[in-house]
Amino acid sequence: MGHEWDFAFLLEQRQFILRGLMGTLYLSLTCIGAGVALGLVFATARLSSFAPLRLIGTCYVEFFRNIPALVQIFWCYFALPILTGMQPSVFIAAATAISLYAGAYLTEILRSGIQSIEMGQWEAARAMGFGYFGQMRYVVLPQALRNVVPPLTNQIMEIVKTTTVASTIAYGEILYSAKLLSDQEFRPIETYTAVGVFFIVALTLLSFASNLLERRLRCYG
Repeated sequence: MGHEWDFAFLLEQRQFILRGLMGTLYLSLTCIGAGVALGLVFATARLSSFAPLRLIGTCYVEFFRNIPALVQIFWCYFALPILTGMQPSVFIAAATAISLYAGAYLTEILRSGIQSIEMGQWEAARAMGFGYFGQMRYVVLPQALRNVVPPLTNQIMEIVKTTTVASTIAYGEILYSAKLLSDQEFRPIETYTAVGVFFIVALTLLSFASNLLERRLRCYG
């Protein structure tokens, strides 16, 4: 049985699709920013000479890395309100769960980047009068981030793809918008093909930008 392909309705519904794209972009940027911040905090904790901080960092990574993102989203949206009496919005629930999940992976990536910096760099920074946070900000982190551009990019791409699980709690990202449009137009093949093409194009561009950045950093390094 043949299928008659027709993508014309996607142009007619472009405002609806754009809202889904903006929802994906907003959630992705929020989770990337929060995930990197969490990664920096817990990577520093895992490298601390203070044992309780190392334990906290390790527990965070092992706990959130080993629970699927979908389970964490369901827990934030359906279980947490029972304990707290407060119902988070679908955006808050999705952003919280995905950020915590991504932060665990980013912690390990950033930790490996910091550990790749030679001890001589730390000693040179101390000789220049920098305290610990000054050493991290001005000497260690710039070099560490340069060393982890490829794995950092891969994790950012994973975050963007993981935002699709927010559709399970009716957050208006691209996959949820596609589902509604598919149900309305009875065109699942074209609708979900368009979603797939969007991710291929967006993540290929991100990968290209990452490769360009890595080459430039290598030249300046």
